[in-house]
Amino acid sequence: MAGHSKWHNIQRRKGKQDAIRGQLFTKLSKDIYQAAREGGGNPETNFRLRVAIERARANNLPMENIQRTIAKATGQLEGVTYEELLYEGYGPHGVALLIEILTDNRNRTAAEVRHLFRKHGGNLAESGAVAWMFHRYGRIVVPKEGVDADDLMMVALEAGADDVVERARTYVVKTSPESFRDVRLSLEQRGIPYEEASLSYEASTKMDLPESSLEQVYDLVEALESLDDVQTVYTNLDTGDEDDEGDE
Repeated sequence: MAGHSKWHNIQRRKGKQDAIRGQLFTKLSKDIYQAAREGGGNPETNFRLRVAIERARANNLPMENIQRTIAKATGQLEGVTYEELLYEGYGPHGVALLIEILTDNRNRTAAEVRHLFRKHGGNLAESGAVAWMFHRYGRIVVPKEGVDADDLMMVALEAGADDVVERARTYVVKTSPESFRDVRLSLEQRGIPYEEASLSYEASTKMDLPESSLEQVYDLVEALESLDDVQTVYTNLDTGDEDDEGDE
């Protein structure tokens, strides 16, 4: 679940590092596959593939895995075909969930996701039921060290960014999906480093829950994220640190 330090702490306590690493590699590989399949295998001309590769390398996915995945996606090696889906549902206490899916078997995935919702006191909803609560945006995380705030603000806003938010050890540059590529390229051209660049979802209106009710929601989110076909889970919980993921 994007943007919750308590959630990350719960994951650490569960001590499933090897399994988590394997699942992460699977998700990263799928993202690379889909990007290469849609836009070709050259990251210089395929911006989405470039972002996917950089994210994979940042998480230590071996280069040979990346190259093999691109070869499968571009038809040089035999592989499977994935499709992107967006599932919507309600968790415990009426929390809205938006789930990015990348699957080679939508029937299998739908059954697995539906089962987890029922098991954890939620329900899978129809298309459009909760998507209207979220908006798509670009998110670029820039480290504070060595970066002048005024320079960053000037470059980002001139390139079309919507806002630059200051956090404990980073700046978060927010953009529209349409201006995300231009803003990122402008930062690169000016030599401004960044730790993460991705398109994400954020709830327009947040929901607050007491601490005693959060664990039920976290259990559902963790169960969903354990599925190989689930790429990312977003909620409308008001966690207070959605833009501070890199600042733990």
